[in-house]
Amino acid sequence: MQRCLIVTILALLIFVPMAQAKSEITEFPVQSGSHPHDVAPAPDGTVWFTAQFLGALGRLDPETGEFHHIPLGRGSQPHGVIVGPDDAAWVTDGGQNAIVRVDPETEAVEVFPLPDDASNANLNTATFDGNGILWFTGQNGIYGRVDPETGEVEVFDAPRGRGPYGIATTPDGDVYYASLAGSHIAKIDIETGEVTVIEPPTPNQGARRIWSDSEGRLWVSEWNAGQLGMYDPADESWQEWRLPGDNPMPYAVYVDERDDVWLSDFGNNSLVRFDPETETFETYAIPNAGAAVRQILGREGEVWGAESGADSLILVALEVE
Repeated sequence: MQRCLIVTILALLIFVPMAQAKSEITEFPVQSGSHPHDVAPAPDGTVWFTAQFLGALGRLDPETGEFHHIPLGRGSQPHGVIVGPDDAAWVTDGGQNAIVRVDPETEAVEVFPLPDDASNANLNTATFDGNGILWFTGQNGIYGRVDPETGEVEVFDAPRGRGPYGIATTPDGDVYYASLAGSHIAKIDIETGEVTVIEPPTPNQGARRIWSDSEGRLWVSEWNAGQLGMYDPADESWQEWRLPGDNPMPYAVYVDERDDVWLSDFGNNSLVRFDPETETFETYAIPNAGAAVRQILGREGEVWGAESGADSLILVALEVE
């Protein structure tokens, strides 16, 4: 497998003390023009990121700031990346209209094309259910699944057409997706593939991404409404909170190991932390202008984002109490 030349750039260390949150921000420049779309920290300490405009998967060593790129195939335009139960990187590749697996040891690339009748799906994000099956979304009106053991790929038409975007799994193994164009969330029956649509209280809110906390509550970034939404499947109740600042535009959402909720706010070029216990927000200004963080993921003590507009990755390191 051919790999790109390794590039070493020392991390641009920009520390922004946050007295209340006890944290600091570090930015890691990656290749100019690469447009890192999504990010996923790996168990071995490295960080995967999709270099969307290069058709490659990037891998960063935060200790040195060194990164390199792994080409994914002809026409590749990777969008999302997550780490699977096998510790491999799993990529939703809109350019190849395929799911791609990258081995963490050998960096070998394996491609799982979508069926011919699901062309131009506009693939977005992926998650694994409790049975080890990968589920994915396509904004042009599909969702689907891949069985990593057999390689079988199955695609379903979304019940309301265009819109499936973010997707997440609860601790019980249930899978939900958010529909940006459809302004709703939906629960997938992982056995039959059928979907139950769930309507948020605010019409046309633009549910973009979704994440579960440790209790199985679903947190939703409401792009059009400038709000954070929370759906509790236990009693089918909703709550919504407007983000602080002028013209908030929440894109990414992620829940850390403390059950704090993190969002990226395009309107105010910031990361935002929400404390569900106090129902309060804390804003973290991003040093790079126009950062456009499209995905947030983390591991213990760390929250990572991909600055697609600034060709950097961003780390919020939380002090261990």
